[in-house]
Amino acid sequence: MKTIIKYVMLDLLKNRIVLAYTLVLLIISIGVFNMDANTMKGVLSLMNITLIFIPLVSIIFSTIYVYNSSEFLELLVAQPLQRTTLGLSMYFGLALSLSLAFLVGVGIPVMLYEFSATGFMLLVTGLFQSVIFTGIALLASVKTRDKAKGIGIAVLLWFLFTLIYDAVVMLFLFQFSEYPLEKPMIALTMLNPVDLSRVLMLLKLDISALMGYTGAVFHEFFGSGTGISISFITLMMWSLVPLWFSVKQFKRKDL
Repeated sequence: MKTIIKYVMLDLLKNRIVLAYTLVLLIISIGVFNMDANTMKGVLSLMNITLIFIPLVSIIFSTIYVYNSSEFLELLVAQPLQRTTLGLSMYFGLALSLSLAFLVGVGIPVMLYEFSATGFMLLVTGLFQSVIFTGIALLASVKTRDKAKGIGIAVLLWFLFTLIYDAVVMLFLFQFSEYPLEKPMIALTMLNPVDLSRVLMLLKLDISALMGYTGAVFHEFFGSGTGISISFITLMMWSLVPLWFSVKQFKRKDL
């Protein structure tokens, strides 16, 4: 398993797209921090970039890479190796490579300009986005043999989590505005890893007051030790559940 992960990582770290991804993140991060003397504004801008750009690159690149590695996977399947090992190796190779690219591109500037709990939270949530959407990409790619369909599903899932979901939640709030929605809003936030990461970051930036009454509810729950623990457990579940389903599907898939 270690050998396969090492091979996938070395292959990806030499990949021009991964190198360009790292360089773009590094340029954007340094540029954002140098635009204003207030580094907190830079963290806020990076948060918006991270929660849109990182999931998009992670899910599309991982999906395309899995499809392009189909012949390599077929060769490994012919060897006396368990499919579970192959699926996990492919996932960890992708997740570790994209996470390393994120840490270099965003982590280094954050440590140089905003070495604080807020900067650390940005890095943690960004890493979760890389890991979660890599797992979702793996699940999308093993669900269908058709490359175009698999990439389409991946893009649709990205739209769902970053754009469509928020619109549905807003519609829900308007339709049931006369009812107490504090607990449902917390539950709805946890059903989307992007929204959950955004809320954790906004609370760390201490601008939840701008969110009105909803911000007060979020601050009361997510600002507590119990709420933070539940949030990170939820993000861990978002990392593990798609991976579990993808490996289960890969074991039954006819290559």
